[in-house]
Amino acid sequence: MLLRMSNLFLRTLREDPADAEVPSHKLLVRGGFVRRTGPGIYSWLPLGKVVLENVARVVREEMNAIGGQELLLPALLPRDYYEATGRAVEYGDTLFSLKDRKGADYVLGPTHEEVFAHLVKGEYSSYKDFPVTLYQIQEKFRDEARPRAGILRGREFHMKDSYSFDIDDAGLQESYERHRAAYIRIFDRLGLDYVVVKATSGAMGGSASEEFLAETPIGEDTFVRSTESDYAANVEAVRVAAPEALPLEGLPEAAVHHTPDTPTIETLVDHLNGAGLGRTFTAADTLKNVLVKVRAPGGQEWEVVGIGVPGDREVDVKRLEAALEPAEVALLDEEDFTARPYLVKGYVGPNALLDNKCRYYADPRVVEGTRWVTGADRPDHHVVDLVCGRDFTPDGVLDVAEVRDGDPSPDGRGTLYTARGIEIGHVFQLGRKYTDAIELDALGPDGKPKRVTMGSYGIGVSRVVAAVVEQSHDDKGIVWPRAAAPADVHVVGTGKGEQIEVALRLAAELEERGLRVLVDDRKGVSPGVKFTDAELLGVPTALIVGKGLADGVLELRDRRTGDRREISLDGAADAVASAVAAE
Repeated sequence: MLLRMSNLFLRTLREDPADAEVPSHKLLVRGGFVRRTGPGIYSWLPLGKVVLENVARVVREEMNAIGGQELLLPALLPRDYYEATGRAVEYGDTLFSLKDRKGADYVLGPTHEEVFAHLVKGEYSSYKDFPVTLYQIQEKFRDEARPRAGILRGREFHMKDSYSFDIDDAGLQESYERHRAAYIRIFDRLGLDYVVVKATSGAMGGSASEEFLAETPIGEDTFVRSTESDYAANVEAVRVAAPEALPLEGLPEAAVHHTPDTPTIETLVDHLNGAGLGRTFTAADTLKNVLVKVRAPGGQEWEVVGIGVPGDREVDVKRLEAALEPAEVALLDEEDFTARPYLVKGYVGPNALLDNKCRYYADPRVVEGTRWVTGADRPDHHVVDLVCGRDFTPDGVLDVAEVRDGDPSPDGRGTLYTARGIEIGHVFQLGRKYTDAIELDALGPDGKPKRVTMGSYGIGVSRVVAAVVEQSHDDKGIVWPRAAAPADVHVVGTGKGEQIEVALRLAAELEERGLRVLVDDRKGVSPGVKFTDAELLGVPTALIVGKGLADGVLELRDRRTGDRREISLDGAADAVASAVAAE
């Protein structure tokens, strides 16, 4: 492949775009790889398309290596597919919905589990047909409320989604492990620094679920790792180990105290420590009752739910939404309190909720025998020594409190520390959620029908491009890993006439050797601009045909290390080929 900048559809920018927030957004626009078409919608220009296809090629090679078969399904789909599994409602406003001229309902596919399952049902009917793995690389669509960060969170994105179909759970496990191993090879080849973490399944459904996160401080996903083990989990998937229950005997009776002007945990602790109660109180001794309202997908009525967490913790909104998904969640407003006079704002205790048939869940740390200071359901009053299991009994456990650095690791080894990452891949053991919905069966060896089980495996191809840039750039521009780079070599003819002619001749020779070459053969462009563009475009190896040509000398540059060395014109092609092969 030989690309000539003299006729390449490319315009680099010297300044960051005004709406860019993160490095990948700035540099992909400045380098002429993408252009904004609308909110969350981007056009891929020629060099960007090359990079996107390079990433897709790596994905294809590894998917084919595990027996995946590529096909292409439509992005425009009848809504019925998603209605049958309930996901039309679960996706809610993020699902692009439209009608055709006859009034029939359609959607733009966010993922294709339902469609793949229908396709397999129509073709296969015997255990002898399985296992099978099918995949596609295609545009997906989600109506993000706040698209941001360029191609990292858009409304249209390029994605590889694959699906395994097996006759039993053992087969599903094998398919899952093959995909997991393939993902490791893919991200290793692309030079990404990533971590595999336990995750929640969300609207996808299913059981086992892991995310591949590219570590970067601008990532939207928070995850935790252990200081002494390989434990890693998305923060939504962290499960706190509950302490042992305590005996109820001998505990003091609950007592209500007048605590004026103490609607916050801080003011309450200060008041208690000045009240002469014979002990010192901390925020961890208090039980904070967070009130939310939830509504089932497509439902009309809101239900009030209380969540009790230790007062030194906040409720993590993402963990809460993940725990209650697919229900819609919102905090109570003033109208909600007015309509429910038993909820005394700032002084709500568990019993007002339980007595009024509201669901009340508690943090895993709130076990039987623990005693708490909490709201007494009266203005300016709190109750001290309210004992779980004696004075109140939660309806269940909801593990949604914030996870903090220094918390014990759930595997019992070390403590947790937090980091941020970009989700670049996700693997799910879906099980039979979708095959149950459409009754996808296959006749087993005994002639009886067996319900097929599924796995779903996604890679955000366009998001991988952005993740690579986030991890691989400097103050001059992108530093592409070779597997994703738009070319192996950037040949730069810095002057006029002979320098450009030699650059073109060397570029053609390198192409004949099987290298991908970008040659800057523009006339009337200063060497400074050409060097700036070369750094901005980030091709791994640059060959400079400049003033040294008069002495038969060229310059070879390594974009990542910044190393430069002189090479002879006569041996230039060999030197470049060796440099490329050495990586």
